[in-house]
Amino acid sequence: MNNHKNFKFCCGMAMKEGINMNFSIGNKVQMKKPHPCGGNEWEILRTGVDFRIKCCKCGHLVMLSRQKFEKGVKKILSDE
Repeated sequence: MNNHKNFKFCCGMAMKEGINMNFSIGNKVQMKKPHPCGGNEWEILRTGVDFRIKCCKCGHLVMLSRQKFEKGVKKILSDE
């Protein structure tokens, strides 16, 4: 009865297809779908139940639920 078939839970951190899903404020991530401005790099501004991310190209702010954010992340570009 695992609703998250692509996720493995190990040591309190979610793992998705080999990607460490331990996010923190200041990380830059690449999402699966690009922003309409053409940018695909996002900076994490808030973590928790909801995530607030900012487009690094145009500065647009977006609030996403944790589930939608984790599903949309393609890769982590930097750990700051």
